[in-house]
Amino acid sequence: MMRNKEEKEAKKEAFRKYLDSSGVLDALTKVLVSLYEQNDKPSSALEFIQQKLGGPSVSEYEMLQAELSNLQIKYDELLAEHQETCKELEELKNSHSMAMASTKETVDGEVHRDGF
Repeated sequence: MMRNKEEKEAKKEAFRKYLDSSGVLDALTKVLVSLYEQNDKPSSALEFIQQKLGGPSVSEYEMLQAELSNLQIKYDELLAEHQETCKELEELKNSHSMAMASTKETVDGEVHRDGF
């Protein structure tokens, strides 16, 4: 039982050291101090923290999501158009190859009939 508690404490301490060494504790402390020092507290503490940490606000996030959705639609349309164009190109290549082969057979046939 004591060993399990010691393991948990060791994990907690390792995690705390990880957060400290990666700068997370310092960044969170600065943001929380900044929030504490605000005379007029923001209506959304979470949004304040997100903005201070460099993340988008809720409205910016929604705008980015809408933009992403629009770009995905445009991408899908362009991809379909590209695939259709590739298909048309392949059909043109095939018809051109067939026409060239047909022309060659006709020319070869005429040459052999004439004896040249």
